[in-house]
Amino acid sequence: MTINKIDINENVVLKKATMDKHVPDDFYSTTNHTTFIYHNNQWIKVKNQRMDALIVVDEHGAVCKKLRDIKRGDMVVCGDTGVKVINENDDEQTENSFSFMSNYVSSERRNDMLIKNLAYDLFYKNRKLTIVAGPVVVHTGGDYYLSELIHKNYVASLLTGNALAVHDIEKNLYGTSLGVCAKTGKVTHNGYRNHMRAINHIMKYGSIKKAVEAKALHSGIMYECIKNNIPFVLAGSLRDDGPLPDTITDIIKAQDAYNEHLQRAEIVLVLGTMLHGIASGNMLPARTKMICVDINSAVVTKLSDRGSSQAIGIVTDVGLFLNLLVTEIEKLKNNLKNNLGTRIAT
Repeated sequence: MTINKIDINENVVLKKATMDKHVPDDFYSTTNHTTFIYHNNQWIKVKNQRMDALIVVDEHGAVCKKLRDIKRGDMVVCGDTGVKVINENDDEQTENSFSFMSNYVSSERRNDMLIKNLAYDLFYKNRKLTIVAGPVVVHTGGDYYLSELIHKNYVASLLTGNALAVHDIEKNLYGTSLGVCAKTGKVTHNGYRNHMRAINHIMKYGSIKKAVEAKALHSGIMYECIKNNIPFVLAGSLRDDGPLPDTITDIIKAQDAYNEHLQRAEIVLVLGTMLHGIASGNMLPARTKMICVDINSAVVTKLSDRGSSQAIGIVTDVGLFLNLLVTEIEKLKNNLKNNLGTRIAT
């Protein structure tokens, strides 16, 4: 569905950037919806679609660029003449569908059906998850099930922060998460220092990969990523301990690393992280399926309110969600085996 309803084929207005990281004041600011521009008397699809970017045109076509990536001499689309925006997610919507504070997430949504649909996409359609996760995955016991998804090749990449990796490694080295015993839920003696012990342990080897290769880490989310060649990005923050040697402390480089994986994502699954979830949503084209899981309904609502109109909110415990997802995939696998067995028998 065309949002801005431009019927006249009129060429876009291009203006030259006169310096790096600066454009004319009437620049066109992109949405996350599929966009075409009319240039040289033909419609051209804009590549690397994302919100809050600029459109730069050269001999290779049109592409979204962040303001920080603009170079002197770039030809930038200005005004909205010759720009067509299409919402591929809602054919019945008649008003401008890119807006803030326009989505609603209900905690009464049928989570079981959403989980079944996701399991079907993964098992039968061979689609992969790009996981955007917070440390709550470890605290809720969801780390075991996320490790299973990685091990069974349902995950394309893991995008997270220093904290998840630290807590995952701590749990698999010392059996605690922030000093709390994973089995009993009780605070352990001197357990408060275990996350620093985990960081110190990895520092000894120089990276998570080298620790796994040295057989100094034997299980967990990060272990499965290394063993199954699943790429991961650890984005640093002000509050990080350590950080781990794998953590990207340059926020611009971390954003670029996230964007590289998100641009080719099939399904983005956000697990208990508002900041990483919103950041990822800002980098995604609206056509990419996005699911946000959090126990706090305000978090999943906020993701939708920030312009990620395609986001599906599931209000539930992250650990429970991952458990149910893995269980549902196993059901599909067993049903397939049983059906094949019945056909062979008959």
